[in-house]
Amino acid sequence: MKSSPTLHAAVLSAALLAVFLGGWQLAIGGGAGGGEAMDPEYAALMGATAKGASALPTPIDIGKEMWRHIADPFYDNGPNDKGVGIQLGYSLMRVLAGYALAAALAIPLGFLIGMSPLFYRALDPFIQVLKPISPLAWMPLALYTIKDSGISSIFVIFICSVWPMLLNTAFGVASVRRDWLNVAKTLEVGRLRTAFRVILPAAAPTIMTGMRISIAIAWLVIVAAEMLVGGTGIGYFVWNEWNNLSITNVICAILFIGLVGMALDQVLYRLSRLVTYVE
Repeated sequence: MKSSPTLHAAVLSAALLAVFLGGWQLAIGGGAGGGEAMDPEYAALMGATAKGASALPTPIDIGKEMWRHIADPFYDNGPNDKGVGIQLGYSLMRVLAGYALAAALAIPLGFLIGMSPLFYRALDPFIQVLKPISPLAWMPLALYTIKDSGISSIFVIFICSVWPMLLNTAFGVASVRRDWLNVAKTLEVGRLRTAFRVILPAAAPTIMTGMRISIAIAWLVIVAAEMLVGGTGIGYFVWNEWNNLSITNVICAILFIGLVGMALDQVLYRLSRLVTYVE
């Protein structure tokens, strides 16, 4: 019986991970979590080591610390000492709120732009000016006007999520085959029904691609935004642990960020499989 390509890929991935972790462990030389032992004066020496010990933690140290976070993710010992589950929850709440607002605006507007060359020509200059602006450049203005760091973070997520969904929706709608639209027009199907029964199914794969790109960008941006504004969230957790010189916790947080980002992408990937149009 032949092995599946998926099994081969999984075995190769596991082997590569084992080689990487083994090399890391050997290179560090079994240092006992050097990232936790550094004091400020020690850290200021650009990671210099004493008696051959590395400033970086080993994979074993990181594994132990990650298990500690997983075992008790929701503890709350005050403003600067919350479990990683609570911090991820704050970040996810902000991302999903900003992402939902962006979808509510970008998808209908993308339909309008894709279906109307006039609206496309009218709005294209604004899109071309606003799209290249870094989302974090909006943060000072948001903080000044909104005066709330949490809502300002949601606004930044909204800004960075709009453009991929808007442009992909417009492209998908504009790329619908003309003969399908001509058949709908011949059958005297109304514009609203044509949009939902013909255009939306045909453009769905492209729209979902834009949504997957947007969620990845949003999850990336929230970490940077929370580093800037502080308070709560996984970005603040990373920055706070760096200030505490806890390199092990910084690496643990980076891994949690990657795992949650992968989970968000997989959710939208599975959803895209459900809505993919089959000709």
